[in-house]
Amino acid sequence: MIIVTTNDIPGYRIDAVYGEVMGLTVRSRDFAASFTASFRAIGGGELPEMTRALYESRQQVMERMTAEAVGKGANAIVAMRFDTSDIGTNWTEVCAYGSAVIVSPLGEGETGATAQSIPLAKDPNYRV
Repeated sequence: MIIVTTNDIPGYRIDAVYGEVMGLTVRSRDFAASFTASFRAIGGGELPEMTRALYESRQQVMERMTAEAVGKGANAIVAMRFDTSDIGTNWTEVCAYGSAVIVSPLGEGETGATAQSIPLAKDPNYRV
């Protein structure tokens, strides 16, 4: 699955659009991690407990978004974005969303073809 934040994929043609897909999670803050992080925040710098929690949340929502796109028959997601917000004082929402599409690599001689897409377009066994 190709996932990009741009509205198109260089070297590929968008053949079909299946609409918006998303992955969402709401996480509560771990009390022990929050407690430790609050002491670290006094001195400044990175809060590894919070960084790890946010990274894991983003990975989870990406997996959920990708599964929804596959379920619709898509082989790529364009215009992907993350959104986060706090719900109350102890919960954080993390969302990934984008547009599920079908793409095909552009071949030699096609406008917009790239060095990456040309060999893929020639390969009859290639699937995005």
